[in-house]
Parts: sequence; structure tokens; C-alpha cells
Amino acid sequence: PYKAICIYIAMSRAGVMPDSYTLPIVLKAVSQVFDTKMGRQIHSVAIKHCLESHEFCESGFIRLYSKVGEFENARKVFEQNCDRKLGSWNAVIGGFSQGGRAKEAIDMFMELKKSGFVPDDVTMVSVTSACGSLGDLNLALQLHKCFFQARTMEKSDILMLNSLIDMYGKCGRMDLAYRVFSRMDERNVSSWTSMIVGYAMHGHVNDAFECFRHMREAGVRPNFVTFVGVLSACVHGGTVEEGKYYFNMMKNDYGLLPKLQHYGCMVDLLGRAGLLEEAREMVEGMPMKANVVIWGCLMGACEKYGNVKMGEWVAKHLQELEPWNDGVYVVLSNIYASDGLWEEVERVRGIMKERRLAKI
Repeated sequence: PYKAICIYIAMSRAGVMPDSYTLPIVLKAVSQVFDTKMGRQIHSVAIKHCLESHEFCESGFIRLYSKVGEFENARKVFEQNCDRKLGSWNAVIGGFSQGGRAKEAIDMFMELKKSGFVPDDVTMVSVTSACGSLGDLNLALQLHKCFFQARTMEKSDILMLNSLIDMYGKCGRMDLAYRVFSRMDERNVSSWTSMIVGYAMHGHVNDAFECFRHMREAGVRPNFVTFVGVLSACVHGGTVEEGKYYFNMMKNDYGLLPKLQHYGCMVDLLGRAGLLEEAREMVEGMPMKANVVIWGCLMGACEKYGNVKMGEWVAKHLQELEPWNDGVYVVLSNIYASDGLWEEVERVRGIMKERRLAKI
């Protein structure tokens, strides 16, 4: 993306004006590097040359502003054009959906329908994702009906069917997710992974393992997300040995180097099982620094099993990452209290009072 931006700058300095083909490409590059300042400059250029209402330029600006969190500007660009095309609708719905504003994405979809537009595969993937975030089953069933309007080609069918599986999974209806999955003529890694993640999310541990087994038998190569789902299932089921087996499988069988989420699952799994020393070794052996979530899992395990020494060690790391977080002191105080270390409890209370943190 940086090369594209540099070429655009050189082009501008040479006096060559951009057109409706150049700007969308530059906007895509700018959004990839989150360069809001450059985006606004390009927007000014587009207005100057009457390009801001061109379909691809307009959708480019909407995506840019949405990606950097400027949703009001994205909406403003969208609303300024009375002659909207489906691409602009897709850009604003997708921007809201990906930006965590699911309700607004759904509202925009309803407006699209009222305006007489027929959604396509891009629309449906965005809106089903938003519906999944809301966990609205009634809406999910309505959106499934819209799917048949949007069917255009085999490739888009796979994308939309995967999004339906993901949506039903997040709405807690794995039976409906499986119904969609079982009727697919062709499945890719995302299809299998959506099922596995959905089963894991709702504690259907054996179903997740079984689905993963069938996936491998079908010759589909799992990816990083697949293993997050499988390891999450291990956490829900408390299956330590299986967790170790799958963690090693991703490294040894598939050459996938575990990422922070995979290590997080393993630390959580070991911690919940009371294997605190193994969890500690896992944290210390990570090729990257543990984040607050991982330390928090280990802290919770220390509280559950009353491990004072390790609790102090974990608390130290958490305090370095989030010195304002009073929850660390509360849990540490509970660990001391469970072991009858009342002087330490009072010391922690004193620290909280001194730092004006919440009362225990």
C-alpha cells in the first residue's frame, strides 16, 4: 500500500490529475495503512474534481472512514448522494458491521430493502455477521429467506452459506447451522471451521472434536482459526490431554506456529485443571509477551486453587500492564484471605486506599 500512495503523491506533484479509476485504488491503499490525514486530502481532491459521488470513489471513502472509526463521516458521505448504488450500500453496511455497530448495519440493510434494492452476496455476508453479533435468532431466520434472492454464483454461495453457519452458531442454534452445513455441495476450510467454533462456543465438545476429525478425513487442511476452535472446545470440556495433543498437532503435523490465542487457550486449560506450574511454563516459553487476558486466566486459576506465590507473580505482571485495574488487587486480596494471611489482606487494602482504587 505504501508504494501505491507514493506513486499517487508523485503523480499529483507532476500535475497529473486522478480520475474515477485512480482514486478507489489509492483509497484502498490509504485505508490499509489507516492514514486518515491522507484520506481527507484525497476527499478534498475528489470534491474539487467532482468525483466524490462516483460509485467506486464513494464506496472507497465510506470504507476508509468506517475502518478508522469515523462512522459519522462515513454516513455523511453515504447520505450526500441521492443516487446511491448497491456498492455504496454494501460499503456502509459492511463498515458498520466490521466496526462493531451491528444494530446500525441491520438498520441500513432494512433501508436498503425499503429502497427497492436486491441484496447480493457481499450484502448478505456483512448483514449475517452483524446479526450473529446481536444473537437475534428471529432476525437470522428472516435473513435466511433473503439469501435465496442474493444467490448468483457458486463461489458466492459458499461465502454466504458459511456466513449463515457462523450466524446460526452465534445465535446458539447449532442444529440450524448443521442443517445449512449438511446441505452444502462444496465445503471449504471456513465451512468446517465455523461449525467447529460454533460447537466449541456452546460447549458441544464431542461434536467439535468429531467435526474436526471429519474435516481431516475429508482432506481439508485446518488453519489457525480452526485450532482456536478446537482448543476452545478443550477448555470448555476440561480435556487437558486432548488439548496438548491438538496443540502439538498444529505445530508438528501442519507447521502452524501457535499464536497468542492458541497459547491463551492452553494457559486457560492448564490453569482450570489446576496444573499451575505447567501453565506458568507455557507462559514463560511463549515467543511473544502474554497479554492481559492470559495473565487474567492464570490469576483466576491462582484464586481458584489458592496458590499465593504464583498469584503474587501473576499480579506483578498484571499491575505492570494495567496499574489502574483494581480487579488485580481484589483477586490478590481474596487469595491471601483464603490462606488466612490477614496482614497481607490489610496491606493490599492499604494500597488500594492509597491509590484511590475501588473498595474491596
